[in-house]
Amino acid sequence: MKELIYKAKMLQSTLPYIRQFYGRTFVIKYGGSAMIEESLRESFAKDVLLLRYVGIKVIVVHGGGPQINKTLESFGIEAKFVGGMRKTDEETMHVVEMVLAGDINKDIVALINKHSGEQVYAVGLSGRDGNLIKAKKLDKEEYFKELGLEVPEEDIGFVGQVESINTHLLSTLMDNNYIPVIAPIGVGSHGEAYNINADVVASEVARYMKAEKLIFLTDTEGIKDQHGEVISSISKEEIYQLIKNGTIKGGMIPKVKSAIKALQAGVKKVHIIDGRCPHSILLEVFTEEGIGTEIVS
Repeated sequence: MKELIYKAKMLQSTLPYIRQFYGRTFVIKYGGSAMIEESLRESFAKDVLLLRYVGIKVIVVHGGGPQINKTLESFGIEAKFVGGMRKTDEETMHVVEMVLAGDINKDIVALINKHSGEQVYAVGLSGRDGNLIKAKKLDKEEYFKELGLEVPEEDIGFVGQVESINTHLLSTLMDNNYIPVIAPIGVGSHGEAYNINADVVASEVARYMKAEKLIFLTDTEGIKDQHGEVISSISKEEIYQLIKNGTIKGGMIPKVKSAIKALQAGVKKVHIIDGRCPHSILLEVFTEEGIGTEIVS
């Protein structure tokens, strides 16, 4: 009986958060081990559904870097990166779209729908569907200069930046109890596909949808300082300093840059949390302490 009472108290403790976030939109960037390890995959799917069933609107944006690298290798294509961005020629772009919008996207949709009831379903989209993500080629000079990094001379190919998000499409789906699952592929003015960093897409979706929260699931406990300690809360100025001194590097750069842009555009809170921890989303949303790093404006 004591165990049952404890469970009841735990459920009751979530009431203030359910009340606060009811009807609000959360954007979750799904990546890392949480996409690969079976127990974490199941945990993620159930957590997302729980959020939706208590009245929180959820949009999932996923990555797939390791899977893309594996497929490129099988085709004998070398994976190259510049400043945390994948260098994407036409051949690489074909593989990226095949993996992201095909295999990975549909796998995530099937995973969520396996646990859903008749009232809620996940639906898979890429930026080409309904012109969801209109894009153009990334302005690399602007991008790298903004971070205080040297602008690479080489062409980065079909790497895109978001021009607009079709909010009507996403709102229509969510208002009818669908969970949009988005592959980060943009569409150009001539119908060409662009590879866009998933963190950037998640940030732009959160910005356009005026999301309450933007949550990044990663394979790290959060942003760490020069001594390897997790920083519980960090500002924009502190982030740029850590980029300049090399503490923040590689794939974390577009993640934190995207987080800053989202906050500046009105997203209430951005969190970088450890997706290797089971139920990390619920711990972040329904507890006072939370986990990982909160980025503040």
